[in-house]
Order: sequence, then C-alpha cells, then structure tokens
Amino acid sequence: MSATVLTPRRKRLLLILVAAALLVAAGVFVKQAFRSNLMFYVTPSDIASGSAHASETLRVGGMVQKGSLQRSSGDALDVRFTLMDGKNSVPVIYHGVLPDLFAEGKGAIAQGRLDGKGALVATEVLAKHDENYTPPKTHVAMQAAQSTQSATGAAQ
Repeated sequence: MSATVLTPRRKRLLLILVAAALLVAAGVFVKQAFRSNLMFYVTPSDIASGSAHASETLRVGGMVQKGSLQRSSGDALDVRFTLMDGKNSVPVIYHGVLPDLFAEGKGAIAQGRLDGKGALVATEVLAKHDENYTPPKTHVAMQAAQSTQSATGAAQ
C-alpha cells in the first residue's frame, strides 16, 4: 500500500480549498445575521395594501395625525396615536416614554409588530430632531396624495 504523499503543491491546493470553504461559511453566517436583524421600513399605505405581514417586525414611518395622541388615564406611559402618509393611516399602541421631539403633525417612526386588528404594537418610537423631517417614502406618498387632491379639487 502506498501512502498519499502531500507534496508542496498539494499542500497549497488543500490550504486554498480550506480557506475557500471557510470564506463561504463565513459569508453564509453573515447573510443569515443580516437577514434576521433586518427590519423593513414601510408606510401606512404599504400596510393597507397587505404587503406588510403581521409576523414581521416593522418600522412604520409617517406623520403623527393631529388630534390622534391619547394618553391612558391610569398610566401615563400608555399612549395611542395614528401615523399617516397622506393616503392611509395606521393606529399605534405604545407603552413607554415618547421622545422629547415627538409631536402631532411631525414625522415619526414606530417599530413593532401588527396585531390582529391592524394596529402596530410598538416597542420603540423615534422622532427626527429636524422639525421639518418627513420620512422619505412618506414624503413621496404625501406629495402624490396632495397632487391627487388638487387635481380633483380643480376638476370640481
């Protein structure tokens, strides 16, 4: 029986193959880590169209509808408000301290999951510090809604 001899050429080939296998394995782990931590940004219109699933953690951006902010009388940390994008809206239920810059009529992003009734049960609420901030997708949707309203208003 002859034993396989590892020549320098075979050693280099084996080293290259092992390194390539490790790189592929590392790439797979990185991809899975990104996929499990990735949260998609959606608008209330995306939710209304059914493109957002209740099992996913979502970031919903929009403008806080004026007059929609309600605080629970028993616990000041329980709040409800509505995020809108000009066409559609989604109610948000949140337990926690709202950011200092959170206000009605201003842009905000709520992160959480949809409940069975279509409300977002938020675990985090973010408010941009620029007073004129509007999330990009929301800004486009609101411009489209305003142009539609002005076109129908002009036709009447």
